Formats: sequence, structure tokens, C-alpha cells
Amino acid sequence: MSLELLNNPFFVTIQDRGRFSYSHLGVSNSGVMDEYAYFIVNKLLKNSLDTNVLEIGCSNVILKVNKNTTIAITGAQCEFFINDELKPIWQNYTLKKGDIVKIGKILSGNWIYLAVKDGFNLTKELGSFSTTIKENIGGLDGNRLKIGDVLPFKKSKKLNKTFLKKELIPKYEDELILRVVLSCQYKDFSKKQLEKFFLNSYMVTNDFNRMAYKLQGDPIRCSIDGIVSEGISFGSIQIPKDGKPIILLKERQTIGGYPKLGF
Repeated sequence: MSLELLNNPFFVTIQDRGRFSYSHLGVSNSGVMDEYAYFIVNKLLKNSLDTNVLEIGCSNVILKVNKNTTIAITGAQCEFFINDELKPIWQNYTLKKGDIVKIGKILSGNWIYLAVKDGFNLTKELGSFSTTIKENIGGLDGNRLKIGDVLPFKKSKKLNKTFLKKELIPKYEDELILRVVLSCQYKDFSKKQLEKFFLNSYMVTNDFNRMAYKLQGDPIRCSIDGIVSEGISFGSIQIPKDGKPIILLKERQTIGGYPKLGF
């Protein structure tokens, strides 16, 4: 009973809520990038809210179902096919042995979540299934999935058709307005620099991954070059020497020495 990867996708990993209580050892929290989509995909299957899932960050992913099961898919708007038939996402589907599932183009958003009933039968590392590539732990061999990988799952009962109401499906828009809470180092930024940050627009550059997003826009200057390295929380906004803000994400390092403007 398994799900088999038929091609070599650019970026697919196993994730769950994350790996906690190990930051003092330098181990990243990791975990899903889009928590809302992750929780909903498990709700659609009546899974516990810490069940592991596939986190898909690329187009063109092809999977074969080797045993009857129920899956659900949420997240970024994408082309989703079952046996070459286009299907809507944000709902569950009963699949039979031999069915082929394909993720085509991603139309808006970045992260897609595909789950099976009761999750994949894998082994936790340090309390989590989450893959952290830079530390080579979690998931399947601590790395992204590749052609031929097989994800076993347990036999499960058939579920009723379930979907998320249209008004509850998030819109993955190109422009976002984010709230920011100032950090303990905000006094090291002049009023002029703070106003520049809050009054300007920034674009996510191509230099991004699960660790951080680097932003492009008017550089922000700080009165200090660095700080004594300290713990970093999810969403921290670091200001490096080049002035281009960095937003720390799920696979962030556990400590850092750049001053933080906010969270």
C-alpha cells in the first residue's frame, strides 16, 4: 500500500507541523510553509492535525497509487489531474489502485499540500516527520523526493466526499500587506529608516527557499553592523549589511547576528 513517485520533481518533501524543542542543539524547526493549507488538508481526511503530508513547491509532479485510498489536496492554485482528468483542489478524492495523480502548472501561490488518509507510514526523527535538507533529517532519507521513491500508507476506510467552502479558500495574490511587530533592536534604526521600510513596497527576489525570503527594494540602514548572535523566531526580519531585508522562515538557522527590525 503506497504512493509512488513516477518522475523527478524539482522540490517535493515530507512535512508536518515541525520539529520543536531542539533549537538549543542547532536543529531547525522546519515544518510546513503554509499552515492553513496544511491543517485543512488533514481536516478534509479527518486526520490528526500533526499528520505528515507532501509539501510540493514545483510544477510537474506525477504519482501512482498502488492501493485504494483517499487523498486530499490544498494550497496553491494549480492544475490537478486524476487519470488525466482535471479536478478542483481543496477537497478529497477516493482513489483506486493504479490511479495516476499529476500536479501540472502552479497558477498562483507557491506551496501545494497532498495528504493521504492517516498519513504516510514513516519514522519520526527528533519528534517529527519534517524534512530538513540542510541537516539531512526527517522525511525520506532527509532529502527531497526523487523518481522511484515509495511512500507506504496504512489501509483505511472509504471517506465521504468533503470539500472546503469557496469563501474559505485563500487567494494567493501577488501583492500582500503584512503586519509587523517591531523587535528589540528597532531603536538602532533611525525614524527615517523605519518610515522608509513601512512606506515602501518590497519584492521577493529569486534568492529564496524554505529558509528565508530576501527582499528587493530601498535598502534599510542600521546604526550597528551586527549584534551578539541570539535566537531567531519564525518571521524575523533581519537587516544585513547590504540593507536588503531577509524574512526568516521554517528552515531558518537557530541563531543569527544581523540586527532585526521586526517580526
